[in-house]
Amino acid sequence: MHQIGVVGAGQMGTGISQVCMLSGFDIVLLDREPEILTRAKASLEKALDKLIAKKAIREDERAAALNRVRLTSDLKDISSCDLVIEAATENESVKHSIFRQLCSIMKPDAILATNTSSIPITRLAAATDRPEKFIGIHFMNPVPVIQLVELIRGIATDDSTYESAKEFIAKLGKTSTVSEDFPAFIVNRILLPMINEAIYTLYEGVGSVESIDTAMRLGANHPMGPLQLADFIGLDTCLSIMQVLHEGLADSKYRPCPLLVKYVEAGWLGRKTKRGFYDYRGENPVPTR
Repeated sequence: MHQIGVVGAGQMGTGISQVCMLSGFDIVLLDREPEILTRAKASLEKALDKLIAKKAIREDERAAALNRVRLTSDLKDISSCDLVIEAATENESVKHSIFRQLCSIMKPDAILATNTSSIPITRLAAATDRPEKFIGIHFMNPVPVIQLVELIRGIATDDSTYESAKEFIAKLGKTSTVSEDFPAFIVNRILLPMINEAIYTLYEGVGSVESIDTAMRLGANHPMGPLQLADFIGLDTCLSIMQVLHEGLADSKYRPCPLLVKYVEAGWLGRKTKRGFYDYRGENPVPTR
């Protein structure tokens, strides 16, 4: 496996590209929006500059890494890749559309992976021409920092695909864990209901944004409060995962909090829109409730 394609140049796609290019892989980073590619290029350069400042890499290593990444809006540039990782928005119909386009140009023996954080792998694989060569490779945000990667096999994923994915993750210097193909897998199956419960705690007036986050940071020794973490993940992503859990497992305990729905409807999605449970438009974040 030499050349990796990454579809979607947002926060996740850019992070995946960064760890791959620093591990010696050639990267094709694809996005249909030129301005998103421009931001991704600037983000990659900034991230590498920070690593130089920390003396984690040298100037020649920075240059070599940047030479290994190609940013493109042309789907055909993906055709030579050995592994393609879809890192688009957490919307099943969008992913299906991407898979149809990718399968028409990918090499027959190439592996197709999805970075979905919650959607069943078997169902996504069924929308492709290669369910045996389809696998979930779920990186955590921020990708360069978080050590864990979840590997999720669909019902049709063959052993060679799984072994190749496991070897790929090891070459990135990360640790893989295997999850069965159930909604939200392992990490988000546990994490998102906790965040949703924190939002219910706010919704019911048990505590303020600040008191809830302080309580969990100091009382449970979490590095980040649950509402702060929700803003970091993106409230739209949090809602999508809770909806997948609620629909997939049919248990009322996974019902998304109405306050979460309201924030998403308002377009207050967290850090990426400058407002969520905190307002990020000033010098310091300020709670919005």
